[in-house]
Amino acid sequence: MMENEQKEVFGAWVQAAGTTLAAIGSTPLKGFTESHMESLNLWGNELQALGNALIADSEPHFTMEKFGNMLQSAGNLTVIAGILLPVDNETKQELDIKGNLMQALGGSAALKDTLTEEHSMESLYHLYGNLLQIIGNSMQAISGIIELRGGEGENINTAGSWIQATGSIIEAVGSTIDFLDETG
Repeated sequence: MMENEQKEVFGAWVQAAGTTLAAIGSTPLKGFTESHMESLNLWGNELQALGNALIADSEPHFTMEKFGNMLQSAGNLTVIAGILLPVDNETKQELDIKGNLMQALGGSAALKDTLTEEHSMESLYHLYGNLLQIIGNSMQAISGIIELRGGEGENINTAGSWIQATGSIIEAVGSTIDFLDETG
């Protein structure tokens, strides 16, 4: 049992590192080329996929939280496919949008279990962290739709990336507090 809890905490921090890297990659910074930003985004999504998979694997039974983390990981893999596959820019953008929507849907599925938990300070970390991730992923998808239609969505994407990163860090803190409370 302790091994699963350690895996969940480790996965949460891997995911938090990934969302932070992806947020940096989504932020227009002087001195960063498009290639640098794409690499950060790729590494960030790879870490997110791994973190979500570890969290899902830490659940011994099928739950909505397990399903939600599996779906979030699949969403990250969809974003990765858009970065790595030799497809046109419109297809890359569509894969990014679908990947972000899958992540938001996965977060929403995991939220069901969070809402049925006993109310505690730790459950609030999970609730707010999860909600911020859902909002951030949704904003990233919306920015992609705007850009696909010829508009300017970069600022919405950047804000969404950082909102998601903030949520994942809050989630990781909540998982760490849960673990520390259980281990004494």
